Amino acid sequence: MATAFDRAALGIVLREGAVKLGLTLSDAQHDKLLDYLALLLKWNAVYNLTSVRDPRQMVTQHLLDAMAALTAFAGAQRVLDVGSGGGLPGVVLAIWAPLMQVHMIDTVHKKTAFLKQVKAELGLANVNVHTGRVEQLEVEHKFDVITSRAFADLADFVNWSGHLLEEGGQMIALKGQAPTEEIARLPAGWQMQKLEPISVPGMDAQRHLVFIKRSTEIK
Repeated sequence: MATAFDRAALGIVLREGAVKLGLTLSDAQHDKLLDYLALLLKWNAVYNLTSVRDPRQMVTQHLLDAMAALTAFAGAQRVLDVGSGGGLPGVVLAIWAPLMQVHMIDTVHKKTAFLKQVKAELGLANVNVHTGRVEQLEVEHKFDVITSRAFADLADFVNWSGHLLEEGGQMIALKGQAPTEEIARLPAGWQMQKLEPISVPGMDAQRHLVFIKRSTEIK
């Protein structure tokens, strides 16, 4: 059974984690992250958005895990979060960078219904939610960054969503252990630009960011 949602205690864990990550959260951002967590916990009871049930673990395994990757998105203007599920890292990105346009897509209607509720309740005007398969998504303006967290094999991630990446853009996959075999299977025309280990406060597990670009655009 999940423990109670102790907002004050969870807020302390979130603040301390942000400091360890070198991130500065405004009071409004801090509150929105906790509001998002409360919604995730509430909807999870019915829609099974995540296997994590304990709010304290959600702070570490979801919020801080996504926040550990935030600086990799600095300067991005249009981001697509593929297979967003419960909104990670998309919702965290949108709260952290309100001027960034964040699009999230998932094939599961109950998950995108949740994301639309989060957008409405948190007043995230910079969020757009799509329901469907990313390989069928068409947009007026392509994205300078496409990301995913525990979504699919890197080859599938690139093959399914690469058509949505603008010229000069990059793909950032959030992974656990270094996906050496997946990197070796990247399709022709695509290449890993960088593999960056990241550390998540309170989490004793390997985490990596995989940066991928078109081969012709890597200098």
